[in-house]
Formats: sequence, C-alpha cells, structure tokens
Amino acid sequence: MKFFNIFFIVIFIIFAALQYNDPDPYVWMPIYLYAALLCYFAIKGRYNPVLYMIGFVVYLAYAAYLFFDKTGVLNWVNNHHSESIVQTMKATKPWIEETREFGGLMIVTLVLLINRIWLRKRTHVRSVYSVE
Repeated sequence: MKFFNIFFIVIFIIFAALQYNDPDPYVWMPIYLYAALLCYFAIKGRYNPVLYMIGFVVYLAYAAYLFFDKTGVLNWVNNHHSESIVQTMKATKPWIEETREFGGLMIVTLVLLINRIWLRKRTHVRSVYSVE
C-alpha cells in the first residue's frame, strides 16, 4: 500500500498543479491536495475517520451536482451521445469539462475508499491484538 499511496500523492499533486490555469483553481487545487494529504497520512499509518468522512461528503456531493447539472454528465450521455471528452474544451461544450471533473472526483473517492478500508482493517487488527 505504500507504493499505491506514493503513486497517488504524486498524481494528485500533478493534478493540482495542472489546475493552475483552470477557471476555478481555488476549488480543484484543494480537492486534489486534500486527497494527497490523506494518502500521505495513510503511508504514516495515521487514520482519522472524520477526515475521510469530510472528504467523502464533499467529493460525493460535488460529484452528484456535476452528474445532475444541466450541463453535466447526464446531459453528456443523453444529449451528446457520450462524445469524446479528450477533445479541446470549448465554452460551447461545458459538458466536457463537467464530465472530466466528475471523473476526477470519482478517482479521488475511489483512492480514499481503498485507503479507508485498508487502514480501518489495519488499525482494527492492531487494536484487537495489541497488548496494553
């Protein structure tokens, strides 16, 4: 799991850096940096369920918004027949950006979920079998 977390720390920091020229870097840089921080804590074996819950609530609420927004993922699937989202972003095609953002939130959420399950099992085993 150490390699997994180091990999995603690097990826999330790169993702955050790429948001610098985005119209809303003040939203996306903290999203990716918070996930990188939780991956760093996972390497150190520090598990705080409140921090994970905050991440899940924020990420999933924003993902739901992007999914159901009038120019969101559902619009992309139903009205634009899931056209390629790797093309250049244009102001006339906002569903491309919202679908990409949704994907980023799903990646972050999945990584945090994997870490939460792993850390929870690890701390549970440690607390059950430790001699105090």
